[in-house]
Amino acid sequence: FDEVCQALDLPLREVLDDDSRLHQTGWAQPAIFAVEVALLALVRSWGVTPDVVAGHSIGEVAAAYAAGVLSLADAARLVAARGRLMQALPAGGAMLAVGISEIEAREAFPEVDVAAVNGPRSVVVSGGEDDIARTAELAVERGWKTSRLRTSHAFHSRLMEPMLDEFAGIVRGLTFNEPTMAAVSTVTGAVVGPGQWSDPDYWVRQVREPVRFADAVVALGADRVLELGP
Repeated sequence: FDEVCQALDLPLREVLDDDSRLHQTGWAQPAIFAVEVALLALVRSWGVTPDVVAGHSIGEVAAAYAAGVLSLADAARLVAARGRLMQALPAGGAMLAVGISEIEAREAFPEVDVAAVNGPRSVVVSGGEDDIARTAELAVERGWKTSRLRTSHAFHSRLMEPMLDEFAGIVRGLTFNEPTMAAVSTVTGAVVGPGQWSDPDYWVRQVREPVRFADAVVALGADRVLELGP
């Protein structure tokens, strides 16, 4: 928590008890990261060490820390900058989970972006508030199950693009190392190759491109999985 707080302008412990702040991504992302890192330290204290790691969206930064790619201080800086720049983007974005395939989503909803592929028939689409409202109406007409996500912005969509240049400059100031354990990317949905997680440009792509969690689960190929998150 101390490392994360150094990258913020308010002690994170105060934020964890403030529901209004936790719904602002500038605070929510550091809070999620801190909880995940704390849980990792807990399970390691029990003698549990992962063989391979992966992370969903902001969780991929925690996975990179777990794998030794980033120090805790640099991972906290990355998370804080990511949340701050997203929070500064214009409001009005929204996200919607839909029980269809990625192909169906891209064909049916070209005006929004696929933000996450969580299963063979489980996607999240992301875009402007009006576009997401129309998407939800169309999905209901077609009999597709939907669920509105409680988010402040349209993550992993074209609405993130105005922050990418500034974010890239911050990321390139961090120190990256090669992973000390196996890892799976949720940008590519495949095993992380040499130099991939150590490339600052990767983390810029990670903000904009879809979370390919379904493919990552397959690539993990693990019969025992421990999920760490709030």
